[in-house]
Amino acid sequence: MRETTAVRGKAQLRPVRPAGWWFDAVLLAGFAALTLALAEGQLHDLDLAVSEWAFAHDPAPLYWTARVFNLLGQGGWLLMPVSGALALAVAWRRHSVRPLLLVAGAFVLTYLTIGPLKLWTDRAAPSATVKEPFLPPGEAVEIFNRLPAGAYSMSYPSGHVANAIVWYGVIAVLLAALTAGRLSPVAYRLVRFAPPAILLVTTTYLNFHWLTDGLAALMLGLVLDRLLHRVPWDGLPLPGALRGWNHPFISAP
Repeated sequence: MRETTAVRGKAQLRPVRPAGWWFDAVLLAGFAALTLALAEGQLHDLDLAVSEWAFAHDPAPLYWTARVFNLLGQGGWLLMPVSGALALAVAWRRHSVRPLLLVAGAFVLTYLTIGPLKLWTDRAAPSATVKEPFLPPGEAVEIFNRLPAGAYSMSYPSGHVANAIVWYGVIAVLLAALTAGRLSPVAYRLVRFAPPAILLVTTTYLNFHWLTDGLAALMLGLVLDRLLHRVPWDGLPLPGALRGWNHPFISAP
């Protein structure tokens, strides 16, 4: 969290855990293997079985509890506004525009990856089997599908899960900066990892996504999160006009 990233005037990549790029390669290979398996019709039975169980076990108290917790993944009116507000607070406190660059970087990174993948894979959600236009389960679960007009076709990977991994990682960094490093390691890890885990469970239980949608998003989101945390935000060169507003915020005391 606190390692400086500027060495001899050059910005160096920040460390991540596990170190190196091997874990990123494993995650990407896992994402590719899962996508290929689904394209060949494998794991469909698993997705259908989990979806059928969820449809059959949805008493109102449990269903609405899951709906409430699922709101943790709302990007447009929760994750991005909260991240933006925290970035502004840190920017004012640190006299730096760098926190805003972190939020902008997260937005661009997720926008250029998650959405295009959803469009490319063209997969319906489990709810397509019970909502118009109705799709047979065996057709809805397919990936790279040519779905009828009006059918939801952006289920893979789960945007809720992938976005949560990225944005709660950003929120954790900003909270640590805002509290001048007084955020405990337990609280930091809780902010980072609890919401994505909750969303993986709730989006599957609510039949917003197939189980494999969430697993794919988990791998993709971790790759994006690691990329974002590698960026030396405190050491990026900024225009001279921003002199006085270019102080570090991650490695600041």
